[in-house]
Amino acid sequence: MRVAVLGAGSWGTTFAAVSSAKAATTLWARRPELADAIRRTGRNVDYLPHEELPEGVACTASLEEALHGAGAVVMAVPSHGFRDVLTQAAPFIPVGTPVVSLAKGVEQKSRRRMTEVVAEVAPGRPAGVLTGPNFAPEILAGHPMASVLAMADAALSSVLQQRFSTHAFRVYTNTDVLGCEVAGALKNVIAIASGMADGMGFGDSTKAALITRGLAELTRVGTHVGGQASTFAGLAGMGDLVATCISRHSRNRHVGEELGRGRSIDEVLSGMRMVAEGVNSSPAVVELAAAAGVEVPISEQVVAVLYGGRKPADVLPALMQRGVKAEL
Repeated sequence: MRVAVLGAGSWGTTFAAVSSAKAATTLWARRPELADAIRRTGRNVDYLPHEELPEGVACTASLEEALHGAGAVVMAVPSHGFRDVLTQAAPFIPVGTPVVSLAKGVEQKSRRRMTEVVAEVAPGRPAGVLTGPNFAPEILAGHPMASVLAMADAALSSVLQQRFSTHAFRVYTNTDVLGCEVAGALKNVIAIASGMADGMGFGDSTKAALITRGLAELTRVGTHVGGQASTFAGLAGMGDLVATCISRHSRNRHVGEELGRGRSIDEVLSGMRMVAEGVNSSPAVVELAAAAGVEVPISEQVVAVLYGGRKPADVLPALMQRGVKAEL
């Protein structure tokens, strides 16, 4: 099975390296100059300049070339560009070919999850999501880690599980696609709040409370819209939430930290090359929760800072002064 990975950011490039351990893999880069640089140097000079890619990774700026003969397509495109890239790619993806999303976000206007976008844009292609507490530099360094592949088709999921697992990258399967996608989207918003706490100088107890209540928040939303409670205690939920809230590699936590230090969102984003999914998808996440009739106070405060002009210093007091209640 040859694998096509669409999107040559840090995560897409890293996953292409993982995939190449067991399958010939082609990485698609949107910009021809980046694809050319990767071919010439064997490195992604824009996103991972110090990491040498395996020889089994080819690179092209042509979607048709990347997808020719591919038995599996991995979409490493952020949620805001996912539909556009898949629309261009769909004519080159045969019906029956699985499409696996690496994106951890919700489409802004439609509130669609990425597998729902696949069903709309490329019907007849089995859709899934691979998610979990995975950071590109640590994967490339060979650190042991785990991820979860969620697909409705358990047999197909098992085949891809074998293809994507390596000696240091362990893939579990899950049939709760909805739960895994909701968890991936919401945890990014909570990570921004966690970063704000860091930027304002609060300690580990504050962060622990935010992570714990954030887990309760994303579990409430996920189960109300049809996800399984057990998913949110697993790699897609608690695992990814903890990693994203505490890691120095987390883009979303970094955004929150800079906001907590007093910088504006425009200033923060202007200094970032890579996408922080929580910034773009947070309004859709809050709208999704509202449509489900679920309270998401942490996420609401994050959106108020990102888009409503509220100061980070106002967020934690607003949360702490809410009416007291039972924990469970």
